[in-house]
Amino acid sequence: MAMLQISRLTFGYEGGVENIFENVNLILDTTWRLGLIGRNGKGKTTFLKLLMGEMAYQGQIDAPVSFDYFPFEVQTAPNQPALEVMRQVIAPYARMEREMQACLEDGGEQAMEAYGALLTRYMALDGYTLPDTLRVEAVKLGVKPEALERPFNTLSHGEQMKLELAALFQKKNRFLLIDEPTNHLDADGREKVARYLKGKTGFILVSHDRHFLDQTIDHVLVLGRKDIVLQQGNYSTWQADKALQDQAQLSRNEKLKKDIGALAASARRTAGWSDAVERSKTGAADKGYVGHQAAKMMKRAKAIEARREKAIEEKKGLLQNLDEAQALKVQVLPTRRSALLEVRDLAIDYGGGPLFEPVSFCVREGERVAIQGGNGSGKSSLLKLLLGGQIPYTGDVRVAGDLVIATVPQEPGLLQGSLRAYARAAQIDESLFLTILRKLDFSRLQFEKDMADFSAGQKKKVLLAASLAKPAHLLIWDEPLNYIDILSRSQLEEAILRDRPAMVFVEHDLFFTQKVATHTVKLRERLAGRPAKS
Repeated sequence: MAMLQISRLTFGYEGGVENIFENVNLILDTTWRLGLIGRNGKGKTTFLKLLMGEMAYQGQIDAPVSFDYFPFEVQTAPNQPALEVMRQVIAPYARMEREMQACLEDGGEQAMEAYGALLTRYMALDGYTLPDTLRVEAVKLGVKPEALERPFNTLSHGEQMKLELAALFQKKNRFLLIDEPTNHLDADGREKVARYLKGKTGFILVSHDRHFLDQTIDHVLVLGRKDIVLQQGNYSTWQADKALQDQAQLSRNEKLKKDIGALAASARRTAGWSDAVERSKTGAADKGYVGHQAAKMMKRAKAIEARREKAIEEKKGLLQNLDEAQALKVQVLPTRRSALLEVRDLAIDYGGGPLFEPVSFCVREGERVAIQGGNGSGKSSLLKLLLGGQIPYTGDVRVAGDLVIATVPQEPGLLQGSLRAYARAAQIDESLFLTILRKLDFSRLQFEKDMADFSAGQKKKVLLAASLAKPAHLLIWDEPLNYIDILSRSQLEEAILRDRPAMVFVEHDLFFTQKVATHTVKLRERLAGRPAKS
């Protein structure tokens, strides 16, 4: 059992108002499967970079293992087979093989000694058995063995990501730092990666997908305001415990606030009595008994006041700032239409045959339709078609006249400039837009920054806030939760369930879809040779 020890870790960015971490102390078993959770911009990736030694910090990090970060850029030669790329990620096998071959061809005594040393290292790195091991690992992740013989750059993004992850797990004495592996993976891909990670040990996983976290981790690291809290269990275990702790602390806070209010009121009454006595004193009469007794009472009153002030400060010190999320609101426009949107026998065809079997569905007021399917199945194309895009299709699509639609695109795109300029260009209420961003954990300092410098999660929140700020009959959202932190996801769920907007959306977060959707439409791939259903 090897332990990773973090002592008195303190870090803040130059020019920052506050430290991100302050006196963090942790002891982590390097066989644990840890999930790292926290708000966007609160320091998850920063923490991983600190572990990697990429930034200077105060304190100490003692690690008995080396760290590898995922995802990472892979340098490949043109048409280099995927298997060779995986091998080079792990160790310089190809170079070692060339050197061993050169030693054998030389045949001299020194060359053979060098060969022996190379062979010993090659075997210690499992050089002979590694190709078969990598093929087995690829299958576990849903990648066919023959894909490893194809050029790496011809594989899909999801296939490349899975093979890179498998390669990292074959490196020896390593602790993996896995940052958002599920972005752009469909539900099936997420399930395969989750099962794969569950069978591994020794990593910290950053993910906002709650179902994915539940399947993969056995400990949780939670980023607080300046600290990191460790708890055993998965996401749901932590969430249940947090709800109980928050409720208990909320009750304690309410009692403390009442006590503080009572003490403050008592202090004001004492101060008022002292002032009244002072005003009642007149000349020589003050030298007598009344003045003497009043002085004693005032002295006692001041002592009592000092004790009360101390008690107030002590109780204020016991108050805790809970990480409470403010409620969001969806601006739903009322309508008398029986159907906002109706689709009959729809199929999308770019010329190579329909992407999926024909689908039919209707969206009425308050109904929320989740579009589901694998990567490349046509989900985003369907949403673009509903929004009036020039997408080739067969079937019938009817959208109610004068329908106001609020959208969230899949990718943030090239957002730049100020938030206020963005709100004006989008013709949305600037004050409401900024208020929504504040509720999504934007600081006021963020309002003055260029959006080009925002993180991916912050950019996605800009798109969500713009959509929520627009009064609409219908929401059409394409993977709205990409890069979005867990607490913000919960805020969105609660707002949608409370305000009941009509929606058509694509989302791979199983928790969100199961909570929010009233109907599900699955895009099933049309098998070659099978005629489209009429």
